[in-house]
Amino acid sequence: MLFSEENIPLILASLAFLVICLLSMGIIMHARRVRYRSEMIKKTRSADSEWTGIEKDPLSLDLSTGSSNAFLSFLSAIGLKTNPGRSMDNPEIKLKFLRAGLQGRNVPTVFWGTKFLLAALLATGFLVITVIFFRAMTHFQMLIGVSFFAMLGLFLPDMWLSVRASGRKERLFKGFPDALDLLVVCVEAGMGLDAALNRVGEELGLSHPELSKELRLLNLELRAGKPRQTALRSLAERADIDDVYSLVTLLIQTDRFGTSAAQALRVFSETFRTTRYQRAEEVAAKIATKLIFPLVLCIFPSMFVVLLAPAVIRIYRVMFASGG
Repeated sequence: MLFSEENIPLILASLAFLVICLLSMGIIMHARRVRYRSEMIKKTRSADSEWTGIEKDPLSLDLSTGSSNAFLSFLSAIGLKTNPGRSMDNPEIKLKFLRAGLQGRNVPTVFWGTKFLLAALLATGFLVITVIFFRAMTHFQMLIGVSFFAMLGLFLPDMWLSVRASGRKERLFKGFPDALDLLVVCVEAGMGLDAALNRVGEELGLSHPELSKELRLLNLELRAGKPRQTALRSLAERADIDDVYSLVTLLIQTDRFGTSAAQALRVFSETFRTTRYQRAEEVAAKIATKLIFPLVLCIFPSMFVVLLAPAVIRIYRVMFASGG
């Protein structure tokens, strides 16, 4: 048989050789690429010192230095080879990772490489454990198990990315009311819109860091020469929140028609407070409906046991005593 005791050392040696070959291939393929990237970053930093702060932004993914970055470079190499037809410059792919708070040109390839490596490791680990501890398993069962763990390794990163994007969206939503109030105060105090957005981003650095990073990125885009309307639309797409879309539409209209931004923001802030109050009332009204299942499944049985158990025990004793 293929998985007999005599063939186990040969199978383990083959798997170890395959892993070593993959590691060596990734290191060799990207040795020149990492060196070239490091040289280009050094030249860019020496040419323009103002962009150094952007390169060191924690939102970006730099693969030029460090042991951990070397591992990320290896994952990027695997992702680039396993997904040759997918472009890293695709706007939909970029937006998918930006909504999860992952920024950088190499993020998609690192993600794809992680999926491939995780699928290979889970499938290989299941195969090795099966060969060592579950020798009675048939070849068909092993094939089903390997396929299951390979698919699990492919889908786990997608699930993690979806959970991360949902959590980030929730944090942005919680920080939006504070940002809107600060923006109204800054604009009514006489500050320009760009300066007010920059100031709000600085003030929210401790309380709402995710929203602060988004506003800082918006400020960097404006400083780089990107039109305000395009930068604001990019902010709304990255946040993916209806209220942010509404605010961006309001700011674009005030900029286009030349109306007062302070008055428009004041009206929008009051409308937003009313909407928040209505949402809170809606959530409170749904509480009674949501409590039905816990009451029926958990609380009512416990109450029945506490209230009826003594009577049932007494009736049983009376009937048992009379019957005896």
